[in-house]
Amino acid sequence: MTIQVGDHLPQATFRVTGPEGPQAKTTDDIFKGRRVVLVGVPGAFTPACHRNHLPGFVAKRDEILARGIDAIAVTAVNDIFVLNAWQQQSGADGIEFLADGNGEFVKAIGLEMDGTGFGLGVRSQRYAMLVEDGVVRILNIEDTPSKAEASGAEAMLRVL
Repeated sequence: MTIQVGDHLPQATFRVTGPEGPQAKTTDDIFKGRRVVLVGVPGAFTPACHRNHLPGFVAKRDEILARGIDAIAVTAVNDIFVLNAWQQQSGADGIEFLADGNGEFVKAIGLEMDGTGFGLGVRSQRYAMLVEDGVVRILNIEDTPSKAEASGAEAMLRVL
């Protein structure tokens, strides 16, 4: 079942880069007591994610944070090493990258996408949500994976 506005995020573990390399962080570690814009993308470096979706959040980062948001986080069904390379190449300093390498989080929230026809395996649908203290307050899901309109930075700014 797809997560809905008002639902608590399920417990899951992401991989993030810490001072000494990859480390585990739970949904509580990331979302408890915080207002976080969470952006889900099908994959790092994929055309729509790399050219259309992430750049809007990089460009509008300060404006989003100025609306009382504690953090912007991006998650994808990629390993932490790929996400780190994507973060560095995209100049996305100040945005948290959460690796959901096995797709456990995206499956738990019911937003997985079958990309096997394109050789991608199971991936995430494209979405953006506002999470307050672990509860989904806003959820914008794209109808078409190749678009980043409903889930883009501008759309999120309109509802914050």
